[in-house]
Amino acid sequence: MIPVARLNHAVLFVRDATVAADFYQRVFGFEVVSSERNGQAVFMRAAGGENHHDLGLFSVGAAAPRAPRGSTGLYHLAWEVPTIEDLATAARELQVVGAMSGASDHGVSKSLYGTDPDGNEFEVMWRVPREFWGEYEQRGAILPLDLPAEVARWGAAAARAS
Repeated sequence: MIPVARLNHAVLFVRDATVAADFYQRVFGFEVVSSERNGQAVFMRAAGGENHHDLGLFSVGAAAPRAPRGSTGLYHLAWEVPTIEDLATAARELQVVGAMSGASDHGVSKSLYGTDPDGNEFEVMWRVPREFWGEYEQRGAILPLDLPAEVARWGAAAARAS
C-alpha cells in the first residue's frame, strides 16, 4: 500500500497555457511560479501556498479537441477554501467571470462548480467540520445548496454567537 498524504498538484492539458494561467490568476489568485518553453508550460501556486506548484498547464494547441463528456479521464479538480465566507466570495467571482456551472450540498462539503476557458471542470469547496458529517460520513449526497443559509449557519458571525 502506498501511504498517500494528499494530492500535491494537478497538471492540465489546455489549448493555450498563457490564457489558462491568466484565468487561474484572475479568478483564484494563483501565482505564476515559472513559465517555460515560451509560455507553453506554466506552473502556478495558490497564493500564500507552501507547495512549489499546485497547478501545471501545458499547451496542446488551439485546435485541440475536448474529450467528450462521459469519456474516461479527469472529471474535475476540487480547490478547498478555508471558510464558508470564502465560498460565498467564490460564488460571486465565478458569476462575474461567467465560469459558474452549478452548486451542491454534499453534506460533508458545500461545493460550487465551474469551468475554465478550455472547459475543464473544477470544484471550489468548503469542508464541513468532521464532527458534523453525521449520516453523510458513510454515504455520498448531492443536494441543492442554499449558500446564504450555510453562511448564516457556519460563518464567523454564527460562530461568535454560539
